[in-house]
Amino acid sequence: MSKIIKFTANRVWRTYQGGKLLDAIEGKEPPQDSSFPEDWIGSTVEARNVGREHITEGLALVPNENGEQVPFRDVLLDDQPYYLGSNGDVERTMDDIPLVKYLDSSTRLHFQAHPTREFAQERLGMPRGKTEAYVILSTRDSVEDPYIYAGFQRPPSREQLKEWIETQNIDAIESCFDRIPVKPGDVFLIPGGRPHALGEGILMLEIMEPSDLAVRFEFERCGYAIPEQARFMGRDIETALDVFNFEPIPPEKVDEEFRCPPRIMSSDAQGNTLEELIGADKTACFTIRRASVKGTFTRNESAFFYGVVTQGSGTLRIGDEVTELECWDRFFCPAGISEFHYESDANMSILECYPGNT
Repeated sequence: MSKIIKFTANRVWRTYQGGKLLDAIEGKEPPQDSSFPEDWIGSTVEARNVGREHITEGLALVPNENGEQVPFRDVLLDDQPYYLGSNGDVERTMDDIPLVKYLDSSTRLHFQAHPTREFAQERLGMPRGKTEAYVILSTRDSVEDPYIYAGFQRPPSREQLKEWIETQNIDAIESCFDRIPVKPGDVFLIPGGRPHALGEGILMLEIMEPSDLAVRFEFERCGYAIPEQARFMGRDIETALDVFNFEPIPPEKVDEEFRCPPRIMSSDAQGNTLEELIGADKTACFTIRRASVKGTFTRNESAFFYGVVTQGSGTLRIGDEVTELECWDRFFCPAGISEFHYESDANMSILECYPGNT
């Protein structure tokens, strides 16, 4: 098997509409919005879709040495030290692999909140929560003011929120938030516990802890009602309310709390740059970097990563092995690869998604 593993589309059914831009990326004609607005890139996580339990969704498939399609997860398990490496003296496990998605929304998503890692471990018996990050790739021309909601700017009391959830008073819930404007290139980190919703018309790369845990406290969007057992992670409303961080994030603190300005890690005379978008100072759950390639960019890394080409094209070379990279391609680079070379004369940009420090 090639050292670099490239992925094909892995579309996953969700409770909201979108995916037209993903159709276009895949060359589907005509591209259209549907209930498959996400592409789970190299996913080792199964999607939790109530009512669709008979369908295996979310797990990425790749060809093995015999050309048969097998779960990417199984490939990793066959040689875990090579693919995943270690963090210091501790071997990395499948729980260290971030879940990376293309997400293309045609409508505002449901209001939701995700548990922190501590909550998931202590209350749900799960190894990971769902802190997540957004890298905005593009917005639809039809949407004049793209936005997200994040954190309560004007938090309700616990009892007030409970009443609003039970009565589905969405106007009241929405009044607790301000719209946070977004544009291509913006990066956000949404820690576990912070309520949020993604606005319509946004294509982004979403990076998160490897779980599908969510408190969905808005029950219906676009005519689809979320089944009861899928609203509160299979628990009751009191457990769901325990997930929320009610601390206010006033408007003047929004950027400081959620936006992540890039930090240049290295650059050279050719114009190659490596930026850190989200590092250990922001979260221990994952790391995100952006490599901008002009010419040949030699890299040395000790951790595995998922790469997503968001601009231009080029190649990735490891010794004599050359992997062609086109815009929107996605791939996995094992921890066992210590040196590699990006090459491009077309201003290639690659987002690199690494495991965290714990």
